[in-house]
Amino acid sequence: MQGLDAFFASVTLPSMSEVAHALIQTLHDENTDVHAISHLISRDPALSARLLRLANSAQFGLPRGVGSIDDAIQMVGLGQVRTLALSACLSDAFAPPPGLKLQEFWQTSMACAGYAQWLAAALDMDGQQAWLTGMMLRLGELLIGQANPQALTEIERLPHQPGARWEREKRLVGFAEGQITAELARRWNFPMQIAQALERTYDPLVEQAFSRLGAVVNLAGLLADTPDADALAIDALPHDVIETLGLDVRWMKATFPPADGFISLN
Repeated sequence: MQGLDAFFASVTLPSMSEVAHALIQTLHDENTDVHAISHLISRDPALSARLLRLANSAQFGLPRGVGSIDDAIQMVGLGQVRTLALSACLSDAFAPPPGLKLQEFWQTSMACAGYAQWLAAALDMDGQQAWLTGMMLRLGELLIGQANPQALTEIERLPHQPGARWEREKRLVGFAEGQITAELARRWNFPMQIAQALERTYDPLVEQAFSRLGAVVNLAGLLADTPDADALAIDALPHDVIETLGLDVRWMKATFPPADGFISLN
């Protein structure tokens, strides 16, 4: 996208760990096996401990304790363990810019991830890919904070209506956070489907090549930005996006999950 090269020339690209880069490569390989993922994660003791603590949390409600990465994969699932490991690596890669409430930032990111996974399930889409894409959406804002701290202050100014941050980013920087994160995903060699979805999250229906994943993350991002969101928040979502995806509004309201029920990596 024209202009993004200039933007990225003004920032220092966050450093990803060797383990994170290796995990990203496994996203391109549908035949990656349990042992390969377990071996990768086990190379990072701090990451392994973090994942085991998470797997043993009440969130998963496992019938017995998990004592190894192999156990975690067996009990929680290969896709989820890999996704959680990647999200932990991403959160560690960024230094918090001044003016951003980092705990709130990651809580919103996790809410977006959770809502994206919830919606993906209804559409028979890859839930772990949706979760990871939703979690990544706001990473572009961290780069905005590095490139233009004054703009970040204005972007984070209250009140924050759902979608208002994206509009402020476009006005002040020229790009919404998802478009910046999409370029970051390309430079980190994430699968093209994730990069394309992030690029189209800001306005998923304007692109000629429609991205279902981008539309899902659009809705998830709006819900994550809705304070104390409940089923009534669905009425404020863009109905053209809901209809294009083929989502059932009655199902959405009946199964609406509270944001505080989503996984936290803290």
